[in-house]
Amino acid sequence: MKHEDFDVVEAGTNGKPIKMWTKGVPVEDDAMQQLKNTASMPFIYKHIAVMPDVHLGKGSTIGSVIPTLGAVIPAAVGVDIGCGMMAAKTTLFASDLPDNLHGIRTAIERAVPHGMSPKTRGFRGRDKGSWENPPKLVDRVWADLKDDFEAICEKTPHLAKTNHYRHLGTLGSGNHFIELCLDENQSVWIMLHSGSRGVGNAIGTHYIEQAKKDMERHFIRLPDQDLSYLPEGTQHYDDYIQAVEWAQRFARMNREVMMQNVIEALRTVIRKPFDTHVEAVNCHHNYVQREHHFGKNVLITRKGAVSAKPGQLGIIPGSMGAKSFIVRGKGHPESFDSCSHGAGRTMSRTAAKKRFTIEDQIAATEGVECRKDADVIDEIPMAYKDIDAVMQAQESLVEVVHTLKQVVCVKG
Repeated sequence: MKHEDFDVVEAGTNGKPIKMWTKGVPVEDDAMQQLKNTASMPFIYKHIAVMPDVHLGKGSTIGSVIPTLGAVIPAAVGVDIGCGMMAAKTTLFASDLPDNLHGIRTAIERAVPHGMSPKTRGFRGRDKGSWENPPKLVDRVWADLKDDFEAICEKTPHLAKTNHYRHLGTLGSGNHFIELCLDENQSVWIMLHSGSRGVGNAIGTHYIEQAKKDMERHFIRLPDQDLSYLPEGTQHYDDYIQAVEWAQRFARMNREVMMQNVIEALRTVIRKPFDTHVEAVNCHHNYVQREHHFGKNVLITRKGAVSAKPGQLGIIPGSMGAKSFIVRGKGHPESFDSCSHGAGRTMSRTAAKKRFTIEDQIAATEGVECRKDADVIDEIPMAYKDIDAVMQAQESLVEVVHTLKQVVCVKG
């Protein structure tokens, strides 16, 4: 069934409809089947909303908005709980930046731990992506998170041994990044992408496995084990909601700490005084929260999607070498007030590394001060959908406020 701005796909006899803002962008068959599996769950409310950056994920599809009544699917929220974006406009202009941007990139890399040590057998060293001696800013922020974390650890003791305090204010790896961008008026923005790091991963992994065990115990058959859920009113549901809300708080503060440290790093290179947070946005795109839609209070899981209520600012990044956008939500009720979280992958990391070369990466990121080595080929722009097509497909969901082009990109 076609509507003016979205298509409707039926999920089967007992499934809820799937409303898709994907006109002009590819949707893989496996992702479509995954959406149908999710829409067939008995506690889905009204319909599933699908964003134009949709692609295959674990359990549920990345780029989907999943409303539920009476249950939550931990694998739909995922293991990078609270992953999201932060952007801050500065009073600097392109003309205030040095001709050679390498010094800015290395200053940021020194200021923010990034990457991840290889998980080799017997490895006992410090993860290079964590703090060896966390700065005072990390101590102050951790003080606000510590008590609630200890309450979570009383119920799930092994979480105390994960990387938490030493990961606060750190970037991670994969598609996480810190960028310096220029907008349409040549104003300088700082933009970054990260989540709840090691502790969020541990929380997500624990409750995904817990949900699977609960399904086995109650002989509940599912189209995909990663759709295992926690019913509201159970202890595991309550424990998960408590832990996931804390991880989302951690993720938001993680981005704030990183932003402060990036600003300080910039001040060591750019001597001209400048202000930041002239316009600032800090938004999750992997998370769950209670919201009011179509007359009911429901749980909304956004797995690779951003809240886009009327007037609400959000961030939609492209890939390395592509444009990014600061957007304002239009509050489309059928999308549960949502929009895409980026361009969306068209191929796996493994496929990208097989298909493209370092030379391809150098050509695709021309004009961007960034790493151009074999370890970042999986993030090459050609592994992602065309961001312009993605934006066109969701014109009814958001309007563009600023168009950003990166000039510096730090990857983990």
